[in-house]
Amino acid sequence: MVDAVSESSARIFSIVSAIKDYSYMDQAPIQEVDLAQSLENTLAVLHPQLQQMKVLRDYDPLMPLVTGYGGELSQVWTALIENAIDATNGKGTVKVTTRSRGEMAFVEIWDDGVGIDAALSTRIFEPFFTTKPLGQGLGLGLDTVRRIVSKHFGSVSVQSVPRATCFQVRLPLDRPHIY
Repeated sequence: MVDAVSESSARIFSIVSAIKDYSYMDQAPIQEVDLAQSLENTLAVLHPQLQQMKVLRDYDPLMPLVTGYGGELSQVWTALIENAIDATNGKGTVKVTTRSRGEMAFVEIWDDGVGIDAALSTRIFEPFFTTKPLGQGLGLGLDTVRRIVSKHFGSVSVQSVPRATCFQVRLPLDRPHIY
C-alpha cells in the first residue's frame, strides 16, 4: 500500500509539474522557449486524449531557443494537437516535428485523419468558422493560433489531403528586442 501511495504521489507531482511548465507559471511573460520541451509539456497535458493514438516525435536536437510568450505558444500547440485528435477520432497518428532553417524555426503538427476539404481550407483561420456540429466547436481555435503566431511575428499554414494534414508554424529565431 505504501508503494501504491508513493507511485500515486509521484504521478501527481509529474502532472502538476507538467501543467506548471505548460503554463509557464512563475516565469516572466517573455522568455527563451525550448520548442521541443514546450511541445512535450503540451503532449503531457493532453496525454489522456492521446492514449489510443500513436505519437511520433522528430525534434531537431540543435534547435535554438525562440524568444516569445511561452504560455501562448503552448495554446498554439494545444489547439493544433486537439484538432489532430479530432480529425483522427482519437485513434490515429500525430507527428510533431521541429527544425530550423536560416532565421526561422518550424514546428509541424501532422495527422493521418480525414483531411480538410480544399474548399474550406481558405476559411479555417476565420473567427467562428467551424466544421464541427453545433455545440461542439466555437470556431476560435485556429483563429487564436493565427493571432498568437502573428503576435510572435510568425506565420501558420496548412496543407491537407485525406490521411495527411500538416499545420506548419514558422517563428523567427532572433527577435528579443521587438517584444
